[in-house]
Formats: sequence, structure tokens, C-alpha cells
Amino acid sequence: MKEELSLKEKDMLVMKLLHYFITEEGYNPIILHGVQNEIWLENMEGPYRIVRIMTGYIHNKNQYDFDIFKTKKIMQKIKFKTFTLKMNALSIFVDLGECVDIENFGNINCVNVNNEADIDKSNVILDFFPNIKNKLNFSEKGVELFTKITNDINEKNKQDARQAEEVLSIKKPIVTYALIAINIIMFLMTYVFNAGNYLQTLLNFGALSTTHVVEYNQYYRLLTSAFLHIGVMHIFFNMYALNILGTQLESFYGHIKFLIIYLFCAIVSSLVSILFLDANTISVGASGAVFGLLGAMLYFGYHYRSHLGNVLTRQLIPIIMLNLVIGFMFVGINNAAHIGGLISGLIISNAIGIKYKTTNFEKINGMIVAALSVIFLIYMIFFR
Repeated sequence: MKEELSLKEKDMLVMKLLHYFITEEGYNPIILHGVQNEIWLENMEGPYRIVRIMTGYIHNKNQYDFDIFKTKKIMQKIKFKTFTLKMNALSIFVDLGECVDIENFGNINCVNVNNEADIDKSNVILDFFPNIKNKLNFSEKGVELFTKITNDINEKNKQDARQAEEVLSIKKPIVTYALIAINIIMFLMTYVFNAGNYLQTLLNFGALSTTHVVEYNQYYRLLTSAFLHIGVMHIFFNMYALNILGTQLESFYGHIKFLIIYLFCAIVSSLVSILFLDANTISVGASGAVFGLLGAMLYFGYHYRSHLGNVLTRQLIPIIMLNLVIGFMFVGINNAAHIGGLISGLIISNAIGIKYKTTNFEKINGMIVAALSVIFLIYMIFFR
């Protein structure tokens, strides 16, 4: 009878810990196939990226060492899957044998919590979660406590699901279609009003030229050049990419934020181009802005990687790398604009943020970086 009561108390301790980390600290469960007797939780903004609760019995040092080895292997897989360079973890053992001494291993901090009193003795936990002890106190007991904890966790999971559904649901991409229409109209106009010299026609319509921007102060070319194209294949591939990326990103970020991303990346990619363009070379095309959308998708995919699966590592990153390699291999491709667009997409996405994911502190940092980036480019172009 005593053993049965002990097991129930340990199960309740695990439920309380889950309740705290999920409802109070914003951790989310990680689904790992083939893993038994352990619960993995993740919070990218948490003091520990991973909180792991080991419920299985560890009775000797060999088992303990193997458990740490297994934990490291799983963390490596999570790092690769989530495109994460650095990851720390808190591993909580709730059923550790008396002959096993707790040891920390690099980025894995371990703690033994056989009961709630052990939490008061653990600086590893209290230093980063000082309110945990108070949050584990409940007025309910027994079945009522179990019911409350279960309901609270379920409600938190439902709230997260509602938020994810709101962000990920497909909405009508009005801005994307408008941008495609403008690009097509401008492309047709350059042919309709072609005076015989097509390059001169592009210049007349606002193509990017270092001489015209720097010496003649025609700053509008930083943006207008992103709506001009040379040839059917050029505009076809850019508009095809814009349609695919835009219809998704406009849903994820919203109409206004998506437009800000596109225009910001178009301008920044033009600024970067001027740094590397020959004074007699002109540049046109939406590819800088499209690469900016790839950067924005990369930022979004990182924050919603649990919902997007392996899209980040198996699809998006390879596409970006392939396009950059192609840009270096073939003459006539403005890879400076591509790289500038990609980086600016990441920066501006951080500045405008993702609903329910990006904190105000992160947004402010992103705005500062975006402003400094533009100031630096302007200085290098006009005042160096």
C-alpha cells in the first residue's frame, strides 16, 4: 500500500512540474518517437531551451551515463532539425537511485527531484525559476488537483493551437496579387513605349544605375528598379516565386507587414547592389525583394518549425543555397542584390515580428539593426 501511495505522489509531482513549465513558463511538449519514461519540453525564449523530465528509474551510474549520452544524441537531432547552433537543457530526474551522484555535462544541467522539498535545495532550478515553489502549491487535493492540472494544461494547449491556426490559416493574398500586377504592367509598358534602345527604355522607367542614384540623386530608382524586368523568362521566374512565397507569407505576417517586408528588401537590395555595381551597369528585377521573402520565410519557419516539420532544413535552406550558387556561377545575375535581400528579409522580419512569437524587446532590437543597416549602406554609398 505504501509503494502505491509513493507512486501516486511521484506522478502528481510530475503533473505539477508539467503544469508549471507549460502554463507559467510557456514551454511546449516535443513529440519524440521511440522515447519512453521521459517528457521533453521546449521554449526558445526560456532560460533553458529544453526542460526534460525523466520519470524512469535510474538505479546506477552506468544507467545515468547512458541516459546523458542518449539525451545528447536527441539534442543533436533537435538542433539539426530546428537549425539551432547552441542549445542548453535542464534534465530533472524524479526517480533517481540513492547511489547515483548527480553530475552536469556541459550544456546539460541535471537535478534530482524526488519530492517537492528537493526543489528548495536546488539552485539549478531556483536561480532560473524563482517562483516555481509557490506555483506548485495548490488548494486542491487528490482527484480534484489532478483534474485541475489536466484541465489547465489542456486549455493552454488549446490556446496555443488557436493562435497557431490564426497565424497559419490561409488568407487572401491581396498585396501579392497587386505586386504581381504592377510588375506585369510595368513590363508591358516598357515594350509598348520602347523607343528602340531597350536599355535606355529601362533607364527611362527607373532602372537602377549607380551614376543616376549617386551623381544625379535619383533615389526613386532604388525602388522602381524592383518592378522592371528584362525578357519574358526574367519576369516569369520572379513572378512565379513571388506568387508562391507571397501567398504564404502574406497570410503568416498580414497584409501591411508583408508589404513592409517586400518594399524594405527591394530598397536594401538596391543599396547593396550599388556598392558592387559598375557605374555603367544597370540592374532591374524583383529578385532582391523575392530573396527578402525567402529571408522572411526563414525567420518565420524558425519560430514555427514545430508546425512546419522539416520544411526549414530539407526545403527552404537548400533552395536558398542553390539559388545563391547559381547566382555565382552565371554572369549577369546580381547576386549582391540576392544576398542583400536575404539578409534584409531576416532583419526586417525581426523588426516587425511574428504574432504571438516575437517579443517587444526583440522587435526593438530588430528596428535598431534595420535602421543601422540602412544608415551604414547610405554612408558607404554617399559619404565614403
